[in-house]
Amino acid sequence: MADDPWPTDLRYSKDDKTLTVSFDDGVTHVLPAEYMRVYSPSAEVRGHGADERQIVPARRHVGIIKIEPVGNYAVRLHFDDLHDTGLFTWAYLRELGDKQEAWWAQYLADLDARGLSRGT
Repeated sequence: MADDPWPTDLRYSKDDKTLTVSFDDGVTHVLPAEYMRVYSPSAEVRGHGADERQIVPARRHVGIIKIEPVGNYAVRLHFDDLHDTGLFTWAYLRELGDKQEAWWAQYLADLDARGLSRGT
């Protein structure tokens, strides 16, 4: 959509394993690699329907090894656990940031409900 915020800067920090995304409306989100990995837009994680989302445990130490532009609408993130499917569109990166607190809490609750952990 033409009115959607557009990213003006993407910066990955290897030290703290975060992707900082700044948008043209002044909003900036700092997204941990672990969070982006467990909420990857890939079919492997999201499934093919609303109730098919997979819970991905043990990704506490995951990092990003490559950020690949895809056209002018997305990036493909290559994680060091070799996951590299799913396109992170600008709109999805914004949604990840805007909903980070709620989605992270849901992820932790989902792990707990299944007796899984983020890993050590």
